[in-house]
Amino acid sequence: MPFRVPKIYPILDRSFIPTAGRVEFLRRLGASLADAGVTLLEYRNKTGSDAELLADGAQLRAALPSGKIKLILDDRIDLVEKLSFDGVHVDAGDATPAEARRLLGPERIVGTFGGSAALVAGILAEPADYLAVGPVYRTTTKQTDKQPIGVEGIRRLREQAGAGPVLVAAGGVTLATASLVLDAGADSIAVSAALFGHPNPAAEFRKWVAELG
Repeated sequence: MPFRVPKIYPILDRSFIPTAGRVEFLRRLGASLADAGVTLLEYRNKTGSDAELLADGAQLRAALPSGKIKLILDDRIDLVEKLSFDGVHVDAGDATPAEARRLLGPERIVGTFGGSAALVAGILAEPADYLAVGPVYRTTTKQTDKQPIGVEGIRRLREQAGAGPVLVAAGGVTLATASLVLDAGADSIAVSAALFGHPNPAAEFRKWVAELG
């Protein structure tokens, strides 16, 4: 069955994980997200060591049961199988979606960056399950030199992509702007700071679900 991306795509960035009490934090966070109905989570750690990624990933996998909740690892194709994660997200400059698919096989999820002002040349021919597009608005949780494209940019990318590809809008989207982004043609919204910068991410996730359906 083809991968179906949920409307809300949470991204847990390393910057939101405290150094002290790290294990217990991840256990509690994972359990609360599972209880809130999260079905997919990306773990993004651009600067940590392999040991840190493996330790964090193991805690998330234990708290977010395989078969019920899909876990995506940012960049690190080589660690996906070790962690029993469900897929990988590769950006421009990382491995290509074709390389990720070759290494991980047909069953795992492969996502990639699809474009900003315009779609990346040739991206629709890549074996990716979804394309992340944006930034929609300014973002503080990911380094990028791309200018925000706004709601009209999402509309333009949807017209370029056609009806088929799954578009995940990323970058600075809040609950106040989420419905506008979805109405413009995004299938899903990647959310990082708006969830994990909140004192209670699980409660905030429930608010997003109630608002967006």
